[in-house]
Amino acid sequence: MAEREQEQQQREQGERQDAGRRDAEAVSEFVERFASQLVDAGMPRMPARVFACLLASDSGVLTSAELGERLQVSPAAVSGAVRYLSQVNMVGREREPGSRRDRYRVHSDQWYEALTRRDSVLTRWEATLRDGVASLGETSPAGHRISETLDFFEFLQGELGGLMERWRNHRDQLRAGNSES
Repeated sequence: MAEREQEQQQREQGERQDAGRRDAEAVSEFVERFASQLVDAGMPRMPARVFACLLASDSGVLTSAELGERLQVSPAAVSGAVRYLSQVNMVGREREPGSRRDRYRVHSDQWYEALTRRDSVLTRWEATLRDGVASLGETSPAGHRISETLDFFEFLQGELGGLMERWRNHRDQLRAGNSES
């Protein structure tokens, strides 16, 4: 446990040093711009802001108070946002060592994990779409439209495994290159 606390202190110290060299306004503008794009893609506004803020922190870990301070929002707003992000597995909650305070962590392989979880969602959608085609009749205009949607999701499902494998290989090469520098 002492080792974990020491690692956390080192991360926080490094983040404070890096933050001192950064333009806080530029970081805030990035967070808001990226959050806005997440909102445009369908994510609720406050979870998008909290997620972008966590993503932009060096450690990827912040407390509720730190999130509230950085985003200039109430603890209740942070709480609701974190609850949403936890439910969709975009952040994890952990207890701060020696404290009753929770910390929120963005997963390091966030996008990979999100797409991998979509695999089961796609499988459920495909089953429902098959039922829809059977109910509407494949030759009806609605049945044809749903059948084409099913074809798309089956194609996507077939490509997703290979895409994720190519990503893992690419990521590993990037990490190997970064460790050499």
